[in-house]
Amino acid sequence: MFNGITIEKLLLLGVIAALIIGPERLPRYAEGLARLTQRARDFLTSTKTRVKEEMGEDFDDVDWRSLDPRQYDPRRIIRQALLDDAPVPAATAAAVKPSAEMAPAPAPTPFRPGGETPFDNEAT
Repeated sequence: MFNGITIEKLLLLGVIAALIIGPERLPRYAEGLARLTQRARDFLTSTKTRVKEEMGEDFDDVDWRSLDPRQYDPRRIIRQALLDDAPVPAATAAAVKPSAEMAPAPAPTPFRPGGETPFDNEAT
């Protein structure tokens, strides 16, 4: 079933609960459980109806299985992305034209122990 609880374990828990509760209070608790189950079912039904009303006619057209997050395997997505993309042409040196605005960066001054610490005015 779920989380390691089998039918046998569930039946055993029910028998133990019936023995602990006792025959006098058991009908009252069973009735309370039935009411709780009915209220939960009504809540889920009204929630589903409300979602259908708010989404409009498009609600029935949605393919809910395609939105299941369990189907998204990152390895498969990356593999498909790598295989599906067309190869990108590599940039050549002739394709990149230097502009007049692009000045070469000044050469960094080496640090000399005991000397002045290098300071970059543009970085601050």
